[in-house]
Amino acid sequence: MPRPSRNLDRALLAAGRELFARRGCSGLAVREVAEAAGVNLGMFHYHFKSREAFLRALLQSVYDEMYAQLSVVATEHPRDATPLGQLRAALRFMGRFARANRPILARVLADALCGDAIAIEFVRDNFPRHIGVIRGLVGAAQEAREVRALPTVQVMAFCAGSVAAPILLGGAVAESGELPRRAARSLEEALLSDEAIDQRIELALATIAASARPAGAPRTRSRRKELP
Repeated sequence: MPRPSRNLDRALLAAGRELFARRGCSGLAVREVAEAAGVNLGMFHYHFKSREAFLRALLQSVYDEMYAQLSVVATEHPRDATPLGQLRAALRFMGRFARANRPILARVLADALCGDAIAIEFVRDNFPRHIGVIRGLVGAAQEAREVRALPTVQVMAFCAGSVAAPILLGGAVAESGELPRRAARSLEEALLSDEAIDQRIELALATIAASARPAGAPRTRSRRKELP
C-alpha cells in the first residue's frame, strides 16, 4: 500500500506553526491542528502517531530551518571577510530569524520556564547547537584580536541581550494590546525593523571590539603644548 503524500505532513506542520504561538505545548489540540490543515484525524495519527511526537516534529522543523541557514552564514568565507565580519553576519541572520519567528520562540521559552517537559527537552537538545556556532565565531574574532579578551560567555550574553531580547520583549509588548495602535507600530519600528536590528548589532560590536575602552578605564587627555 503506497504511503500517503508527504504534503499532508507539511500541511499539518504549517497549521501547527500557526496555532502553536497561541496554544503552546499544553494547549495545542490534535483535532484543531487537523481541522486547520484540512486533514482528517486518521491521517494525523498515521503521520505522527501521537500529539507529543507531533510537537517534537513541529519544534524541530523550526529549529532545523534556522540551524541550516546559520551554518551556511557561519561557514561562508568571502574574500574580504574577517572573523568580526562573519560574527556580524551571523548576528544579523539570528536577529531576523528571531523577528520572523518571535511568537513561536517566545512561546516555547515560556513553556520551558513553566516546566513543560517537551519544551524543556527541545531547549536542552537544540540550543547548545547554535550557541556553539556563535561561540566559535566569537572565539575566532578574539584570536584575530578583533574582539576584546573577555570570557566568551560574557561576550555572547551581551550580544544576545542587545540583539534578541528587544525582539522578544518588545514584540510581546507591541502585540499585547495594552498600547494604542499608533504607539505599538512605533515600538515595532523602533525595535524590530532591519535598521533597528542592525543598529543594535553595530552598538554591540563596537562595545566588544578590541579597540574599545574597557569599562571604568580613565579617558586619556591630550596635553596642550604650552606657549613660551
